[in-house]
Amino acid sequence: MKLAWLCSHESYQPEVLLDHAVLAEQSGFDAVTGADHFHPWVDDASASSFVWSWFGAAAQATSRVELATSVTAPLYRYHPGLIAQAAATLDRLSGGRFILGVGTGEAINEAPLGYAFPGYRERIARMEEALRIIHGLLAGEKLDIDGEYYRAQTAKLYSPPVGNVPVWMAAGGPKSATFAGQHAEGLITSVKDPADALERVIGPYREAAAARGASTTIMATRWVVLASSDDEAWEALAPMRGLRAPGRLETADPMVLRERADAMDRQEILGKYTVVRDLEGLAEAYRPLVSEVGADYVAIQVASAEPASTIKQIGSQVLPALRDWAGTG
Repeated sequence: MKLAWLCSHESYQPEVLLDHAVLAEQSGFDAVTGADHFHPWVDDASASSFVWSWFGAAAQATSRVELATSVTAPLYRYHPGLIAQAAATLDRLSGGRFILGVGTGEAINEAPLGYAFPGYRERIARMEEALRIIHGLLAGEKLDIDGEYYRAQTAKLYSPPVGNVPVWMAAGGPKSATFAGQHAEGLITSVKDPADALERVIGPYREAAAARGASTTIMATRWVVLASSDDEAWEALAPMRGLRAPGRLETADPMVLRERADAMDRQEILGKYTVVRDLEGLAEAYRPLVSEVGADYVAIQVASAEPASTIKQIGSQVLPALRDWAGTG
């Protein structure tokens, strides 16, 4: 089992996150992840830098940790070929440490740039076509494609990856999980109830992968708020409070999500997160992802008032416990 730290691009500016990535490596994490956003979840206490530029800097600032998008949507504002090129470049800059995490996206990252954000059926159809292009280019192929959604003419990567770049897909339900098992090399899933995740997501993913004789890799994630009081928890959660507002997948303006979140009772929003008061509670919050889910990667996604201090404390006190529970300590 490997342990990852999420550098929240919706919460902090890129120069701060670069320090966090270096600190995560120094503190014993095995991987660093970052989401690809154009807009954040709120408009008043947030950030939203270009994750691909940031990963280039992170590749040079670190030497050991794996780097993974969690996640990018190669469907609208990007041609899939550009994502393949970006992944290959980062793989070279990092010496083979890059993992491409993909998902079907949210309107908040597409609609502001003038792209439509249709329903799931079209998005998953686009993903199938996109992954054919991405896998082909990463494998060194020269592509001529006239698809329903994308075209390519003698497309080839002339700065190919140094090795195999795995493609992991985010899924929150059985349809996407099955698709991931059929078309990707790994699964990224957010786990609140381990039994539900095993039944609805991880099980279908494993079955689909087994049907094609493919190996599986599972990254389990969970948002946790570390705070000594509810007031501190609300402060720590400020950049992410719109993530739990109604209509987040279809909304383009973070102002709208902020207004919706602030119209809700604070306890209702806090209740949608796992809130812990100390590091022992934090370790216990992630323990089911190790002992019940049996994830290959556990992504630590923590909102706190002092993130740098939190990274150090998790490295010294939480990571050893999680590795002991996994039998990898």
